[in-house]
Order: sequence, then structure tokens, then C-alpha cells
Amino acid sequence: MEFPNIFRGDYRLLAIVPLLLVAISLFFIPTIKMGVDFRGGTLISLTLDNQIDSADLEERLAAEGLDADVRIFETAVGYKAEIEFPQSDALVNAEGLKDEFEKLLPEATNLEIMAEMNESQRAEYEAKRAEIDAVADEMFVLAGVNTKAELIGGVNDLEDTFMDAYKKVYSNYQISVTQPIDKYIEYTSISVQTVSPMLSTHFIEIAIRVAVLSAILSAVFVFAFFRVVVPSIAVITGAACDIIIALGAMGLFGIPFTLPAFAALLMLVGFSLDTDILLTMRMLKRKGDPREKAHDAMKTGLTMSVAAVIAFGTLFVLAALTHIPTYYEISAVALAGLVGDMIATWGINAVMLLWYAERRGEA
Repeated sequence: MEFPNIFRGDYRLLAIVPLLLVAISLFFIPTIKMGVDFRGGTLISLTLDNQIDSADLEERLAAEGLDADVRIFETAVGYKAEIEFPQSDALVNAEGLKDEFEKLLPEATNLEIMAEMNESQRAEYEAKRAEIDAVADEMFVLAGVNTKAELIGGVNDLEDTFMDAYKKVYSNYQISVTQPIDKYIEYTSISVQTVSPMLSTHFIEIAIRVAVLSAILSAVFVFAFFRVVVPSIAVITGAACDIIIALGAMGLFGIPFTLPAFAALLMLVGFSLDTDILLTMRMLKRKGDPREKAHDAMKTGLTMSVAAVIAFGTLFVLAALTHIPTYYEISAVALAGLVGDMIATWGINAVMLLWYAERRGEA
């Protein structure tokens, strides 16, 4: 089947649709819901013996003092449930105390050694020990441990007891959310995933670094490869549009921003650069009518895009049947981005390159 040459006539009108799509996407991006990976919290996955009512379960858990988001779905192997709890205040406090304790620990350890060797250091050690003991006592209270830090001998022993109490805070929290679930649900298997505030912050920092680094490296590579400003800007613009459209789809369809979704966005950057560079190479390196060259590149590019859509579409269907969140998030984000890539590449990049090629030809 021969693709019609959409670049004949006033090709600048082709930019209207992708620009509108980008504008709509920008409207929905603020509505994206952060997943447990980046927001912190607890996600419990259950394989159920039989179907239950999600609204009824939420009400029962609320009566137990738990703020839960319950999702029930049917898979090829039976019913499954996902119960998501927001970040616990106890875990937030535990992370803060752990961070404070670890800041005080090296100095307290050094002062303890120096006090053993030189009695003149004793007063300074005792002051620092009192400071770290106060932090440890707060953790013991939080964990429900009946002990006092001042009764623990050395700093190393205090550290061991403190870390045991820290782990007990997490253990107590998991028990507090799983006991009501055991009370109201019959299940064959359970999986509990808790992401601490520190870990979720770490994930966010890594995601930002990777995103910034990939953007910088992409820009440097593209400019070093083509050594021309307009084509380089066109390639980077196309990748940015793909990401914006994918993020907009996440906000519109309620796809949470998780590590698998972030990985899919990075894959989209690579795919976008692939199709954009294909177009740019055809436009700059081959001879002939620019509009025909763009049309020829579009046939190859769309074939690549359709193949990728079929692959991720198959994964999406598999995710719909099995309700595996990782497959769903990767495939849904990839599909949205691939559709956006087809629209943005041939509606924005091609328009920019055609304008550049025709102006260069007139010069």
C-alpha cells in the first residue's frame, strides 16, 4: 500500500495537530499520580479465593483506621487485589530518626575511643552520648521497645539495638496493615512492598539525574553528528514532544508514575531519536525534492513505528489478561509515546526540516 504524500501543499498545517496534542498533554501532566516507587507507601498484592467488593473492603479498612485504595480485578488464573496505603507517619518519623542517628554516630564512636584513652575527653563524650541517646530513646518509643539508651553499654551495642528497633517499626507497620486484611479477606498468596520515604526520595533523585543526563547527552550527540542548528533542534524537539504526549496520556488515563513507567519513557527517547535521525539523514544527505525525501522517510519510519506498536500492543493485551502492573505500565506508556512519536515526527520534525531544506535550497 502506497502512503499518500502528505507534504504536498502547505505542509506547515501538519504542525497544528501535534501542537494541539502537546497543549492538551501539558494540561493533563499535573494530574499524574505518583506510584509507590516515587511517593512512598505500601502496596499489598493478593491472590483471592473469590471475588470481593472493593468499596466494601475500603469501608471496612477505614473502620480499622486505615486509609486504603483497593483495586479488584479478574485474571486468567482468578481474582487478584491490590491494596495501596499512603506513607505512614511512623515510617516517616523512623526514617528521620535514623538519619539523625547516623549523623551523630561517627563522632560518638570516635569520642568513645578517645575517652577510653584520655580521661580529659570523657566530658565531651558523655555530652555527645547523651545527644545520641535521646535520638535512640525516641526510636525505642516509636518501636514499642521497653529499654533506655543510657542502659546500653558501648556505642556499637547502641547502634545494634537502634537498628533492631528501626526494623521493628517497619515490622509493626506491616502487621498493622496485614492483620485487618487477614480479618476480612480470604487469599492464597500475599506480597507486601513497602517503599520508605528515604528510598522514594532516592528514586526521584536518580530519575531526575538520568532524565537530565539523557537530555544533555542526546543534545550533544545530535549536534555533534549533524553540526547544524535547525536539524539538531528538530530532533530534540521531537523527543521532547514524545515524552510530553506520553506523560499527558498517563495523566489522562490514570497511569501511575512508577519505575517501569519511567523506564518506558527512557525507551521512548531512544526510539524517538531513532526515527528523527532517520528523517534528518534522508533530508540532509540524499539528493532530490525535499518533499519526496520526507515522504520516502515517512514510509520507512511508519513501518518501524507500526512494528513497535504491534509489539507493545501485544504486551498490553497480555497485561490486561494477567493484570501484571509492570507489563501494563510499560506497554501503556510506550503505546501512548509511540502514537505521539508518529504524530510529532511527521507533523513537527518533518515540517521544521522541510522549511530548513527549502530555505537552504533557495539560498
